[in-house]
Formats: sequence, structure tokens, C-alpha cells
Amino acid sequence: MTDRIFSLAALTVLELSPPQMVEVAARTGYSHVGLRLVPATPEEYHFPLVADAALRRQTLERLRDTGIKVMDIEILRLKADTRVADFEPILAAGAEFGASEVLVAGNDGIEARLTDNFAAFCDLAAPYGIHPSLEFMPWTDARDLTQALRIVENAGRDNGGVLVDAFHFNRSASSLEDLARVAPSRLRYAQLCDVAGPRPDDMDEILRQARNERRFPGDGDCDLVGLLRTLPHDIPLSLEIPTRQLMEQGVSGEERARMAMDKARVLLERI
Repeated sequence: MTDRIFSLAALTVLELSPPQMVEVAARTGYSHVGLRLVPATPEEYHFPLVADAALRRQTLERLRDTGIKVMDIEILRLKADTRVADFEPILAAGAEFGASEVLVAGNDGIEARLTDNFAAFCDLAAPYGIHPSLEFMPWTDARDLTQALRIVENAGRDNGGVLVDAFHFNRSASSLEDLARVAPSRLRYAQLCDVAGPRPDDMDEILRQARNERRFPGDGDCDLVGLLRTLPHDIPLSLEIPTRQLMEQGVSGEERARMAMDKARVLLERI
């Protein structure tokens, strides 16, 4: 197994505060974390890193003390009414943490406007040294790999990329053949997890699974070996594996983070 960068994604341990998350990552073998600066949904419990200077300071102290680095910040949504300039405080906070990546979702049904906004956001992020990656999700307006790549290529910015998440790759019916044709420069990092069972017909069920019922790598039915063999061989891996059942059973965030890392390392021995 080649050396990999492993990052602990916020969604895996969403109940942990950012300083706690950094400490858990350090104890369980990760080199990086992903920080959720903007909640994914209005209902999601959120630690307000951008607004809370004391929390930012505590997180920076933990990063310094542990040597853990920040890989990505999330989640910024490009909507029909988005003003791209409004994202600058989030990018500034991300740069303060040393993040190199930002996760972007496409929530605008007019693809030309979505493309223009992605290009403008790439321009806004460039001075901060941050690379936006458009994550395709089947319930969004970047539904699959093909559409996400089209948007990124049409935006025409060198710092723009596509984010491959194993769950969304499977549930969007994206293909390894299409992935093999993506320029490696467009693939900055990937999100690794697994999912069990056939692809549901109901989009609400796919969304529920995405937020609650992912599996650790190797514990589901995704062709993760094929996926990892097709992605760039040294691509950093963010382990994003929300498992509500384990949370409800009292399995701690630290235990889940360790389980995710252990399963990912076993999987990589097969690559």
C-alpha cells in the first residue's frame, strides 16, 4: 500500500466540536481533517467556526499542538440567488486554518448560471490558495460525474475540480470508464465510504442513506477496488461515513473514526 493522506470528514463525527475532532483524528491515525464551516441543512447541529473567534482559536491551537492539518472546508452551495462574493469570509476562515480544498454543491437548475458562478467562485478562491471541487450528488443540479465534469470544464478554471464520493458515484450510476477519462488535475481528493444494497428508485431514500446509513469501506456493495484503481493512485482520501445506527448504539465518535481508518487501510491493501 502506498502512503496516503487520510482526512477525517466532519460528517463522520458530526457530534464532535472541531477541537475534539482534531484530537480524535490525531489519536486514530489521520493526518488531516475536514471542517464544516457551513451546515449542510438548517436542521443540522452546527459549530459556528466562522462567527465564533474563541472556537476558531481553540481549533487552531489543537491543530498546532497535534500537527493535524486541514484539508477541506465545506459545504458551499451555488444556488440561483447566490452572490459569490458573500463566500469571501468563509474562504478567509478556511485560509486561516490552512485548508487547500473547498467542497461545492450545485443547487441551480440553470446549468449556464451554475457554471458561471463556479468560475467566479474559483476566481474568488484562487488568492487564498484554495481549490473548489464540485461534488456531484444525484439529488442536486450536478447529478453525476458527467454533468459535474462538464460544468467544471466549461468554467475553465485551473483550480476547479470534481469531487468523487464513493456513495454518490454508486447512487448516480456514474461509470469507471468515464472516470478514467478525467484529467488527474481535476481530481484533488476523494471521499471514501461504502453503501449496502441496490440503488433505490426513490430519491428521498437515497438522500436518507447518504446522511445516515453509509458503511465503512469494504462493508457494502460498492466496487471500491475498481474506484480506487481508477482514481489517481495517490489521491488524498477523506473518510466520510455517517452511521446513525452506530451513534444510536452509543459507539463514540473516536471509535467510529478508528473503525473507518482501520477498514480503509485493509481495503487499500487490495489495490
